[in-house]
Amino acid sequence: MLVSQILKTKGDLVFTVTPNDSVSSVSALLHARRVGALVVVDSGRVVGIVSERDVVRIVAEQGASALDRPISGCMTSDVLFATPGETVDALLERMTDRRVRHLPICQDDKLLGIVSIGDLVKHKISEVVAEADGLKAYIAAG
Repeated sequence: MLVSQILKTKGDLVFTVTPNDSVSSVSALLHARRVGALVVVDSGRVVGIVSERDVVRIVAEQGASALDRPISGCMTSDVLFATPGETVDALLERMTDRRVRHLPICQDDKLLGIVSIGDLVKHKISEVVAEADGLKAYIAAG
């Protein structure tokens, strides 16, 4: 299965913030939107990604004063991307190797969506269940 198929099912809604947004406002948005990561965009270009872990880390290191600082101070700026034509298996391997939970999907520098490791696992399980059901039906018909 390709990432583009997951985006068709999941949708292409991506919540974004700017590098100057405060850690506090980003935390509130993560909570309000019930997501684990937000894409950081500046002038229409993806410049980072910020996760709940990033927020927890900066508050643990710097205390409550970190909440007033810009998110650029704790976001991941070396963003790992995926393209719509990549397979679920390829992304699962990359995410496991690099220990990331979210991948923005881009093509020609345009943000098309985002997938989480949970999205990919859900689709992988669906594939396995469908295959098992097909094998059961084949055996029952035989």
